This record gives sequence, C-alpha cells and structure tokens, in this order.
Amino acid sequence: MGKAKIFGKLMSEQAYLIIRCLLAVVFFYAGATKIMDTNGFATVISGYGLLPDSLVGLSAIVLPVAEILIATALVWDLKGSLFLYSILLLVFMGVLAHGINMGLDVDCGCFAPGDAEGEAYHSLREALFRDLFLFSGCVYLYWLRGAKDYRPRSIFAFISKK
Repeated sequence: MGKAKIFGKLMSEQAYLIIRCLLAVVFFYAGATKIMDTNGFATVISGYGLLPDSLVGLSAIVLPVAEILIATALVWDLKGSLFLYSILLLVFMGVLAHGINMGLDVDCGCFAPGDAEGEAYHSLREALFRDLFLFSGCVYLYWLRGAKDYRPRSIFAFISKK
C-alpha cells in the first residue's frame, strides 16, 4: 500500500469515526465500571487527597456519569463532546501528575477499583502515558476537523432528526 493511500485512509471519514468510537469506548467502559462501585471509587479519589471529604462521594458519582455521557455524545459527534473529553482527560492527567509528584502508591482510579484492568495499570506513570495517548487521539480529531472540514452536530439538530 502506497504512502498516498495510507495518508488518504488516515484522513478519511472512516478514520474520524473509528477514532471517535475508540476514545468513546474507553470512557464508556471506565465510567460504567466505576459507577458499579462508587464506594470503591470514592476511596480511590480520597487517596489522592485533592478533594475535601464532603465532595468525594459526589465526585465518585458525577465523574463516571460524565464519562458515560461524554462517550455517548462523542460517538454521535455532538458539539462540545470532544472538548469535554479533552478537558476531562487533562484533569485526569493533572491528578495523575499530582500523584506521581507526591509519590503516592494508589490505584490510578482509571477503571473500577480492584478489577483486573486496574491491577494491570496500577502504575500512575503508565496511566499518565495512556491518557497522553488518548489525548493525542483528541488532537488528531481536532486536526482532522480542520483539515477535512468535518463539523460536529448540534444537539438540537440531532434531536430534531426523525
């Protein structure tokens, strides 16, 4: 396969869809597994020491719900979904960087506490690199939007379609 053909595939609408869906699957899975054990996730959040105890429980519910909603919106390419995904990733990377800086030995909180996936990605550094990789997918999608003039849909246009 020639370079031009590969470049064409990377610039295609299919690539735009596949990358959006892959990013969405990660957030949807992460949110769904965390929402199944909000108490365990609250313990993970508390381990970072960034929030007062009064906000830990609420955050353990709001964050997974936000991940699921953002993932769903990203699949449908709704306006603001990629922005919110990127912002939430930056927040997660900031929290991971804080944990690394403080020398914390805690579960990253990326997936459900105590699950096999969480154990495999226990290292905060590995989780940070994984989030950087996901963020590079966001940057690529923004670049594709500019290069190919792909436009996300308005929520109102999406709802009004029959």
